[in-house]
Amino acid sequence: MSGHNKWSTIKRKKGALDAKRSAMFSRIAKEIAVAVKEGGPDPDGNPRLRTAIQNAKGVSMPKDNIERAISKSSGDGVNYQEITFEGYAPGGVAVFIECLTDNNNRTVASIRSIFNKRNGSLGTNGSLTFLFDRKGVFTIPVPDGKDVDEFQMELIEAGAEDFDDVVEDEEEGTKSLVAYTSMEGFTSFQKALDDLKITATNASLQRIPNNMKELPTADGVSVLKMIEAFEEDDDVQAVYHNLEVTEEMEAQME
Repeated sequence: MSGHNKWSTIKRKKGALDAKRSAMFSRIAKEIAVAVKEGGPDPDGNPRLRTAIQNAKGVSMPKDNIERAISKSSGDGVNYQEITFEGYAPGGVAVFIECLTDNNNRTVASIRSIFNKRNGSLGTNGSLTFLFDRKGVFTIPVPDGKDVDEFQMELIEAGAEDFDDVVEDEEEGTKSLVAYTSMEGFTSFQKALDDLKITATNASLQRIPNNMKELPTADGVSVLKMIEAFEEDDDVQAVYHNLEVTEEMEAQME
């Protein structure tokens, strides 16, 4: 599954991620709010909340922010609705958008506007489901001194079905594996990691395209700018697409 990072949100440099840290924290706070409303404020008995907290820690979200999000959600805070949108970007690229919103009309209007302004087309729910497979995606640090192949075997025994390329952070001198599970095996794999005392820096159910769309560089950049516009909307949690992103396209987006 090499190239996964190009399938979901647009690949970012570390500096760009730091610049958008506030938006990342906001998205995680919303996920915490939904998780608390769904299963209560105790992460030990609420797997969704436990995952949200884990992801918050993975992006260095301050502990005070996490606790404040849980406390606020435990009262009569904002109720967020989960809604999705499906459509096509120029060139026939499939786009799947996941949102959490407290104002459905606002979100619908905003998403439709981006599709229209960027020469895309908003489809009906379910129209693109066949193009994406839902899978669990885990980013897992390789323990210091651990052989990568040996570590992969341990994760396979725990329930991992496939892996992306090893991700190396040259500044930190660390390596991470991106492991995939079936949607049904997501929770059991999380539990297996807990039993092994392994902490993933990120865990989520994502929509992985089952075929890719190739476009000329200029057309691909137009699609990526559309994806970026969606990602900048406050109600959007995640954007998935099936554009085959090239290095030339990425270079023009920097």
